[in-house]
Amino acid sequence: MTVQIRNTTPEDAAAWRGLWAQYLAYYKVDLAPEVTANTWARAHDPASPMRIRLAVEGDAVLGFAIHLHHPSTWVIGEDCYLEDLFVSPDARGKGVGRALIKDLAALAKANGWQRLYWHTDEGNATARRLYDSFTPSDGHVRYRLKL
Repeated sequence: MTVQIRNTTPEDAAAWRGLWAQYLAYYKVDLAPEVTANTWARAHDPASPMRIRLAVEGDAVLGFAIHLHHPSTWVIGEDCYLEDLFVSPDARGKGVGRALIKDLAALAKANGWQRLYWHTDEGNATARRLYDSFTPSDGHVRYRLKL
């Protein structure tokens, strides 16, 4: 499998939305269409730090990594947050998720960002095996207060 990783372009909208729908279904989340539209628009807004990296093979879009960079109080510089990572069920187990994380780590280094971090669902054993192969969990627990 020859996977290439690149930023999305406007032409990728339909393919990304298809994967995004699968991602939301996996987590049993229903988002209003305007939230998805806003996510796509922000990822292509030059003023936004959010971007979407795609894993592609030929014309097939196999997965995505949505990330953003931000200032940190713990380092001099910025951190990179991997907010969403998804690989199509047909492409799982073929190194696509690993390629997306490696690509993002290289991108972060190239941009001078200090750290790459992410979190996942506690029960997602498959993803956790992949993530544990990069670094152990730092033991933090996430809390989310809806406003």
